[in-house]
Amino acid sequence: MLSLDKLTPAPGSVRKRKRVGRGNGSGHGKTSGRGHKGYGSRTGYKTAGLFEGGQMPLHRRLPKRGFTNHFKKVYEVVNLRDMERLNAGDVTPEILKLSGLIQHADGLIKILGDGELTKSFNFSVHKVSKSALEKIEAAGGKVTLLC
Repeated sequence: MLSLDKLTPAPGSVRKRKRVGRGNGSGHGKTSGRGHKGYGSRTGYKTAGLFEGGQMPLHRRLPKRGFTNHFKKVYEVVNLRDMERLNAGDVTPEILKLSGLIQHADGLIKILGDGELTKSFNFSVHKVSKSALEKIEAAGGKVTLLC
């Protein structure tokens, strides 16, 4: 019968801790598995993640390519199908943020025309696609573009 006093760990799953620097008979004496001299033998030794032993690292051997446009406008997109969860009426960036459709209320917002719109909304956003504008106006809503 199985009881708590008979429980043992699986064979090979528990090992004794390796005690280094406890004499040559242990197999980890003298230099304690750290080799001879040098930075790696010292206490507090840490290699930088990209260090390649003094060789020119890969990230410095490869050429630079491209650039980052710091003036690029990044829009948070909202599809019309996501609007169905909101009540009809005015839709502002603050309302979209509170409903969880966008991350930042102070960013740029673009409405895309994916999905159908059954309610009438008055959008105040920064940009709107052509197909979304047609669907919004067909449902009886309108769009006001923010600067």
